[in-house]
Amino acid sequence: MLKKILQPASCGKCRICCGFDESDKWEIPLVFSELKSYIQKNYPEAKLTPRGNEYVFDMQFNGKEVIFCPMLTETGCMLGDNKPFDCRIWPFRVNDFNGTKVITVSPVCETVSGLSLKVLSEFVSADGFADMLFSEAKKHPDMVKPYINGYPIVAAEI
Repeated sequence: MLKKILQPASCGKCRICCGFDESDKWEIPLVFSELKSYIQKNYPEAKLTPRGNEYVFDMQFNGKEVIFCPMLTETGCMLGDNKPFDCRIWPFRVNDFNGTKVITVSPVCETVSGLSLKVLSEFVSADGFADMLFSEAKKHPDMVKPYINGYPIVAAEI
């Protein structure tokens, strides 16, 4: 989905989006019910916990250590093209900014956040990417996170 601006090799080297600590466990990707069934059937060892109307991987935190997603392997995500929507759109997020849904870019992804706002805005506008994100946010409102100060806004829902 993001190959126009983010090469798989860059992701494979970094993997920062697959690791979480206590302070950013809110970023653990949501698993929508359709994907939950697939995961339970094909990866029964993966534990899922309800979060709102959706699910997240059950990752136990104790302290400040980084816990990696249980689907991460040495060669990448074992879910492949079936990975959670949040993972497929990373580092973009749909946030609530004073009651308006906006698309932001996480500064944690240095490769994408290093691109100009013009390039990022054009990417989000092209090929219906923004419309698709806002549409998914309507279907799955739990994916909309509060806006984080400092995250660049690249699109707003009209």
